[in-house]
Amino acid sequence: MPDPAPATPSSTPGDPHPPTAPEDKVPIRQKIAYGMGTTIDMWGNWLYPGIVWPVFNIFLGVPPWLISLALFLNRIFDAFSDPLFGWLSDNTRTRWGRRRPYILVGAGLAGVCLPALVWVSPGWSSSHLFGVEIPNYFWYMVVTSAAYITIVSCFNVPWQSLGAELTPDLRERTSVFSYKTAIQKIPELALFAASAFATAKVWNGAEAGDVGDRLGLMWSLSMGWFGDFFGSLFTFDFASVGALVSNPFGWSIPMEGETNILLGAKTYLVILGSIMILVGIVVFLVTRERYYGSVVARKQHKVGIGDTIWKALKCRPFRANLSMAFVYAMSTSMVGTLGYYTTVYYVCGGDVSVGSQWNFLMGLTNTFIGVLGVPFFAFFAARLGKRGGMMLVQLSAIFVFASTWWLYTPDVMWLQLFASGFIAFTGAGFWMLYGSIGADIYDYDELEHGMRREGAFTACGSWIMKVGQAVGIGFSGVVLSATGFDAALGGAQTESAIFNIRFYLAAIPIAGLVLALIILSRLGLTDQRVREIRRELEARRGRV
Repeated sequence: MPDPAPATPSSTPGDPHPPTAPEDKVPIRQKIAYGMGTTIDMWGNWLYPGIVWPVFNIFLGVPPWLISLALFLNRIFDAFSDPLFGWLSDNTRTRWGRRRPYILVGAGLAGVCLPALVWVSPGWSSSHLFGVEIPNYFWYMVVTSAAYITIVSCFNVPWQSLGAELTPDLRERTSVFSYKTAIQKIPELALFAASAFATAKVWNGAEAGDVGDRLGLMWSLSMGWFGDFFGSLFTFDFASVGALVSNPFGWSIPMEGETNILLGAKTYLVILGSIMILVGIVVFLVTRERYYGSVVARKQHKVGIGDTIWKALKCRPFRANLSMAFVYAMSTSMVGTLGYYTTVYYVCGGDVSVGSQWNFLMGLTNTFIGVLGVPFFAFFAARLGKRGGMMLVQLSAIFVFASTWWLYTPDVMWLQLFASGFIAFTGAGFWMLYGSIGADIYDYDELEHGMRREGAFTACGSWIMKVGQAVGIGFSGVVLSATGFDAALGGAQTESAIFNIRFYLAAIPIAGLVLALIILSRLGLTDQRVREIRRELEARRGRV
């Protein structure tokens, strides 16, 4: 039950930077456990759009426009499943809480079913629709990805909602989402590693019975590469560092036969699926639902499914925050494949294996530089306010995307590592502050309507975001085709195609960021107003 008269005020009126009360702090183990949930979020939502291109386009020959269509439909299905689980979790009452039962079940199913996304075999036939030949791989992609994304929603919407319920404190919320965003960089690395793993030369001529031997070879080569790489760094032997970077992990060793990208992808997803199951168990056991133990959530009236979308959209600060994220996500997802194709076909001259390995190294840089964006932008958000911090994020991102024109170059190949790193640096700041602002908006809504509807807002936000991402991803293949890229030409792409790939990679996100800045100016919810809202809520129903 809430305290009718809290002994320690949540903040002092007039104090611009009040300290966080000890009872409002979230234990570090809970922050870490909650942050680990990004593993299932990242791999469940974003691994498939990355691995689908080398598997279904490069290895199995599915046309890019069909892959884009399958990814578009995937996000449309996702947009319908998210509101369902937002509504269910808001209205669930169990001894384990509203969110955690879905987290456990969803994580387990997501891990078990992950390999099914690529569990096909070469040589499948085609069908015809309106006179157009459609490989049956396309129909498999549509059905399996639709089923899988529904499973991921069972975990993801309750888990996202849980983040806003861990603390009522303005600054501690930023800390929670700082941990989440920083930890997210670890599973993000697996997104970059996917194509490098699946296209590694150790899979040349490999069959299902060879998996154990090939994994052992890959492990020994990887450990040898890491040893040589860090040894060269410590001895300042930069010539050796450059040679090692051009052939990471020794995966380019010559082996007979075609690279079995499909087998590599299947193996990779089995490994990641096992990790997802373990992570779901940890999140379920360690996290707690703070609001569920009070009258604020446990005894409130159940939320109607109509609230999940339409009533949530009536909240003005929520619309502004969501619209800002919508254009950011749509514009960046539209060019999501262009970075990979720029690396492979411009920087690496069409060598898919070497380009994929560089892509993995860019993932390493993404992790190490990206995680630095969390404390950097959290520092400025504490001094400029969350809205001022978000403005700094977006201005920085505009500069970064403009610089990709010079950072992707075959003359100095390692510069592309900084392109990936600094994009991740600003992206970390954006999503950290987007989540923290969202938690403040839920307080605003409680003041207006007297209910905690984190699930409804999370589901509505996810629904709108997935539509934007569906449009962005759906247009990614169209954008790639519009550049004049032709996979049949390999490394012999036309100059105009390469120019267009590089130009769109910079221009489209910059246009989205300019629009996001305009929307941000209409947010209206300042840090001072958020503190006032909390004082009014605690005067009404006590502390939680």
